[in-house]
Amino acid sequence: MSENPDPEVIELATRIFDLARQGDAEALAAYVDAGVPVNLTNDKGDSLVMLAAYHGHAAAVTALLARGGDVDRANDRGQTPLAGAVFKGEDAVVRALLDGGADPGAGTPSAVDTARMFGKTDLLELFSAR
Repeated sequence: MSENPDPEVIELATRIFDLARQGDAEALAAYVDAGVPVNLTNDKGDSLVMLAAYHGHAAAVTALLARGGDVDRANDRGQTPLAGAVFKGEDAVVRALLDGGADPGAGTPSAVDTARMFGKTDLLELFSAR
């Protein structure tokens, strides 16, 4: 393996990470369907699911999970997509992740810990109901 990645591969990966941040569910689905790894991560360990979740894009999260995205994949700091969505106040994303099987107790801090930190009792009730 080369120590210097192909600039075209870097450009493509950057474009795909941007699509996740922008929530372009259709384009993300097309890239994954064409062979891009659904659990592709950036240099910080953020997966496509994490980026879509953190930026509030429930449809993109759902599309990625439907294609095998790891709902609980933590980044290099131990954060999961669910905890990120709780932190950002993205309730639609929280529900999409839970529907995809996310574990509210996964990660550091977990989604449960994050909800407690910010006094989000409605989410704590939702987590305990699951």
